[in-house]
Amino acid sequence: MQKKLHIKIGDTVVVISGESKGQKGTILTIDRNKMRATVQGVNIVKRHNKPSASNPQGGIEEKEGSIHISNLMIEVNGVATRTGRKLDDKGKLVRFSKKSGEVIK
Repeated sequence: MQKKLHIKIGDTVVVISGESKGQKGTILTIDRNKMRATVQGVNIVKRHNKPSASNPQGGIEEKEGSIHISNLMIEVNGVATRTGRKLDDKGKLVRFSKKSGEVIK
């Protein structure tokens, strides 16, 4: 059984520590085994590519690197917030903002 996370793909998050601190972006992928996520436009790294049939020129490619999930905080209404889980009126477990108390998606 995989551990439930405080973030999901498509969430807008804020980086709270590290080299990219303060940057915002949308989650593209999550690796649950390594507890890392890729955030759009954050932690840009350079990769050197050898020439190949599909890319005859080769060159240096910039793409997003992964960030540990503990360094990400979900953003609700423009404010970074911690999240919790509670049962809604239908008995379903939903995420909510601990700062404002509103349900997230």
